[in-house]
Amino acid sequence: MTSEHLMLHTDKYQINMMYAHWKHHTHHQKAIFDVYFRKLPFGNGFAVAAGLERIVHYIQGLKFSEEEITFLASQEENYDLQFLEELRQFKFTGDIYAAIEGTLVFPNEPILRVEASIFEAQIIETAILNFMNYQSLIATKAARIKQVAPNDILMEFGTRRAQEADAAIWGARAACLVGFHATSNMRAAMLFNLSAKGTHAHAWVQIHDNEQQAFDRYAEALPDDVTLLVDTYDTLREGVPHAIETARKLAEKGKQLKAIRLDSGDLAYLSKRARKMLDEAGFPDVKIVASNDLDENIIVELKAQGAQIDSWGIGTKLITASDNPSLGGVYKLVAKERNGQYEPVIKISGNPEKITTPGKKNVYRIVNCDTGKAEADYIVMHDEVLDSSSEQPLMLYDPKHSYIRRKVSRYSAQPLLLPIFIEGQCVYKLPTVQEIAKYHQSQLELFWPETLRKLNPEKYAVVLSDTVWNIRKELLSQHD
Repeated sequence: MTSEHLMLHTDKYQINMMYAHWKHHTHHQKAIFDVYFRKLPFGNGFAVAAGLERIVHYIQGLKFSEEEITFLASQEENYDLQFLEELRQFKFTGDIYAAIEGTLVFPNEPILRVEASIFEAQIIETAILNFMNYQSLIATKAARIKQVAPNDILMEFGTRRAQEADAAIWGARAACLVGFHATSNMRAAMLFNLSAKGTHAHAWVQIHDNEQQAFDRYAEALPDDVTLLVDTYDTLREGVPHAIETARKLAEKGKQLKAIRLDSGDLAYLSKRARKMLDEAGFPDVKIVASNDLDENIIVELKAQGAQIDSWGIGTKLITASDNPSLGGVYKLVAKERNGQYEPVIKISGNPEKITTPGKKNVYRIVNCDTGKAEADYIVMHDEVLDSSSEQPLMLYDPKHSYIRRKVSRYSAQPLLLPIFIEGQCVYKLPTVQEIAKYHQSQLELFWPETLRKLNPEKYAVVLSDTVWNIRKELLSQHD
């Protein structure tokens, strides 16, 4: 969770390209790269930008250590000693613009732009994609869960099933960016000022002579925050009645049982029966927490069956994004320096979806002033002026089917790519997780429910300006 030795958190071909540039004296040539993804995960209508905080810390800590230089010297490529000396002096001096965390983002639009020497831009590619792809994926999965349980307490419980420690820490943070209320991971809670939540395990019950003893002793130890796991043996015949007995003992001391937790079985049936039992015993304020391989699809079904569940502990399927375990973001060269100017470049592929959009570009979110809702994201060349005060309507064309168009007369144009680093210096103040969650909520309010719905969402438009479209078409024609 630190920047130590992350200089080599990269693929070997990056080092080899850097070496080849150095050998040919082109390593100071400026270049521009776009980071974007091609397809929305989970069949969702949007993705959530995340990972920027770690990218910022990574860029700030970029420096080759002697241990790393020694390792590179041992490689079979036999790198020139002068190249290794160049690496000793390495420092990022470029510009980075990015969509800030919590922003709703869509396929084929730049969500991060790097402008730097090719030497600098190549070494950071792998790490930026690693951080952004994973955290954006988890934030998007968490946002889907939040959409189906907007008024419930949501807790991230995934640490033990995550793909190693860093995934657990940053995955917990990504979930809380979109409104999860707590995590079970104590380190994540400490690092990012998150609320930490948890109760006891089945082992606590098993190690005691009986369940009632286990519950009573747990309540004696932690009387101000008692949640009891009631499914170690028999949930309805033993677990809930024993929890009710402990609740009575707490009440005699002026304390209150906060919740019971269900971690197995038919959660809809068990929660309804448990709610009835708690209410009849005089404990209507005791909440019911559920866990057990939950995700947005299961939660929707449980709610449809009338489940009486107040809080959800979401673990494996969130932290691993089990139904779509990769975002697939890419880092593509879109412009190169020639004679002091940037020249747009294009990548052409036999797969049409892999053809890039060339040039140094900006992205604006076009918000209709009459409805307050986003109409489209509009990709323009960096020197195009978008004047939302003009009386001239903005015509938005579908980039694949130009006959599909819409006209917006009164709009505001909100820039998506904000300056993060300028000439190697961070100019962006990192917000807290709580500030990001609040911002994310304001982002959701910009979109129609049809775009946000879980199943078969309406496709949100990402369109190109005429200038961008014509540059792309011209470069494509040069390769006919």
